[in-house]
Amino acid sequence: MSPRDEGRDTYREFTEAVNMKPGELQKWLESDESKHVGWRKSTKGGESVGHESGRKIIDLLRRKRGELSETDHKHMRKVVGYVRRHMAQRPSGDVRETRWRYSLMNWGHDPLKAPLPQPGGPSRRALQRHGAPPKERRGPGR
Repeated sequence: MSPRDEGRDTYREFTEAVNMKPGELQKWLESDESKHVGWRKSTKGGESVGHESGRKIIDLLRRKRGELSETDHKHMRKVVGYVRRHMAQRPSGDVRETRWRYSLMNWGHDPLKAPLPQPGGPSRRALQRHGAPPKERRGPGR
């Protein structure tokens, strides 16, 4: 796979994982709920890792695709990995007012909006256009 293809795949996965718009994420990051969840690098408090990532995500979403650097792509892959790992740990019951959801929202993903497509599978847009493929065409565990 060429670096160009890898960047395109990273961008696609990032835009599928991040389902909040820049203004929506900015408003969320200003809320008390956002500021009180997540792991902090320092025991003295300060900004959580997810909150810091949310600010970077806003910047990435507002830039043109051609302006993204390898460092940007690296952060985009980190975001995709975080969202996928935490979506796999979804707690049971109503998650509307949970630290789990709030933490994901700091990373730009509101789990109440839409399910996350399978890695390497059809994009969210393709699923919306064509629907899920028939079960016999789905891979194992899909």
